[in-house]
Amino acid sequence: MKLVKLQFPRIARATRPHPAEAHAQADTVRAPQRPRRWLVPALAAMFAALGGLSALPALAKSAIAQYDEPKYPPNFTHFDYADVNAPRSGVLNFQNYNEAQSYDSLNPFLVRGSPAPDIQNLMFDTLMQRSWDEQASEYALIADDVEVAPDLSSATFHINPAARFSNGDPITAADVKYSFDTLTSPQASPLFNTQFAVIKRAVVVDRSTVRFEFRNAERDAPLIAGDLPIFSPKWGMRADGTRPPFDQIAIEPPIASGAYLLDQRKNDHTVSYRRNPNYWAANLPSHRGMFNFERIVFKLYLDQYTMLESFKAGDTDVRVEYSSTQWARKYVGKNFKNGLLKRGEFPDNGAQMQGFLYNLRRPQFQDIRVRQALAMAFDYDWMNRMMFYGQYVRLESYFQDSPFSATGMPSQQELALLEPYRSSLPASVFGPMIKQADTIEPHTLRDNLRIARDLMAQAGWTYRDGALRNAAGTPFSFEILDDEPGMDRVIMPFIRNLQILGVQANMREIDSALYQKRLDNFQFDMTTYIYANASIPGIELQHRFGSAAAKQTGSENYVGVQSKVVDSLIQKVLGADTLAELETAAHALDRVLINEFYVIPQYHEPNSRIAYKNTIGFPSVIPSAAYQAEDWIIQYWYGKPQDITSASAH
Repeated sequence: MKLVKLQFPRIARATRPHPAEAHAQADTVRAPQRPRRWLVPALAAMFAALGGLSALPALAKSAIAQYDEPKYPPNFTHFDYADVNAPRSGVLNFQNYNEAQSYDSLNPFLVRGSPAPDIQNLMFDTLMQRSWDEQASEYALIADDVEVAPDLSSATFHINPAARFSNGDPITAADVKYSFDTLTSPQASPLFNTQFAVIKRAVVVDRSTVRFEFRNAERDAPLIAGDLPIFSPKWGMRADGTRPPFDQIAIEPPIASGAYLLDQRKNDHTVSYRRNPNYWAANLPSHRGMFNFERIVFKLYLDQYTMLESFKAGDTDVRVEYSSTQWARKYVGKNFKNGLLKRGEFPDNGAQMQGFLYNLRRPQFQDIRVRQALAMAFDYDWMNRMMFYGQYVRLESYFQDSPFSATGMPSQQELALLEPYRSSLPASVFGPMIKQADTIEPHTLRDNLRIARDLMAQAGWTYRDGALRNAAGTPFSFEILDDEPGMDRVIMPFIRNLQILGVQANMREIDSALYQKRLDNFQFDMTTYIYANASIPGIELQHRFGSAAAKQTGSENYVGVQSKVVDSLIQKVLGADTLAELETAAHALDRVLINEFYVIPQYHEPNSRIAYKNTIGFPSVIPSAAYQAEDWIIQYWYGKPQDITSASAH
């Protein structure tokens, strides 16, 4: 299975799964994708230059939103999910969040090297701060206000006069321009150049003012500029005043803009950060109740077994679990019994679409009745009951658990978008949003396979001589391609049910490099995949479902969708002027994608599974929008006063 993380906001790319899933990939619904504060899934939207975009008022504001108005007023004191009364002390001992077993760099902006864990999040602030209970809004941080041009051609940011680097130097407009120019140069990772591709240039207006000029009039462009991480030109400067090329700055501690300083580097398996006592933004409304630990220590382990046992022994304080089997069976022992360790499940908003992808370039999958029939053979309910301990929920939408998910009957506004294409769409698009086939009483797998048999017969495939065959006698067969051991726990029961139907399916597991090459060149019949969640649907839809992308090697349109209807609805999403218009277009698109059976949806985990010491506390309010569990812990949890936790352990 190929898991996806947003390595940069504008285009989601596939990446390797977290090693926590290597032992039981079938349990996996997502990897700890660790987007930094500027790498929030909400940034996946990019809008083409359209004449229909409404002009915005050219007013300097301390907060901006991609649509409508920001939730918090100008005089707000803190985000609702931040605990402003949290103790600001203690140490957080945390395990590494990705597969790196060591690190060799203190520069998170380069291609080469493995950066110290979470260094970008902890040591580099951005111009503005994203909120976690809105679709896409930003609030003052390094920049205390922003003025967006009426025609969306530029955004001008004013730097807070109090903003300081970790060495005490004031942050200036020239520093902002230096950060932008450096990150979009060949010396930095190309991910950043792509991240900020919408920005044509940064212009210093005066010492405290910088203007970003955009290539196209896009609603998210000002927010993307607000996500720029800022660092000092003095970082890496030699004693003689010269500065090495940026890509040669690797082991020099950053002169950064964030809340933490580098504390200790005992070896390449441990790193600690300490909160900057002179951090200038600690009491800004966008940062109050944030970064509460005095020190944060990361410990890197060689394998997942050691990581779990280290936590159970009390060597680390918090662990996020991504395996239902581990969560159900391994979080036991004396420290759970005596109350030192606790388990919690926290609502996790915004699900990723995970499923079996058809390759429509293969002739056997081009009939929608065939795709619907094969979907009937996936018995999710049995898997959830027998293998996943009932922890997962079936996916019913490409935008599950978000305002963009279609439900019930189409609205009049949705019908207005769909009616022109009625003759080319399944009739079910115009009815209630369909539910995936289930085996909950009174439904059974046998009943579902009977329906599947009839659908296959209508498509010209009938059972004879031990297999489903077409008129020419060719058996219906295909291969399910994957690159992860453990995913067979999901694939093999599916194959068994297909065999009952008369379909000859088999699984092939190959190494990840070859797997990605075959995906990039669309050389597969069926595979498993996870589409990264985007808080606001945008340009990623063209890469995943646009007709042009179906012919582009390396695009995410692995299914091979080539539909004028889908193309039209994607353009409606990209051209929406209001949030209401965006929701309507996304609902209509969701109905078409689901009812065309391009994917057999699988499942998602509705909760973040977190185990923690009783010395650790967390805010009572959980972010209402999509958030990453590791980010929430590091940025908003806190250490409890020791006298309270000591008493509770007895």
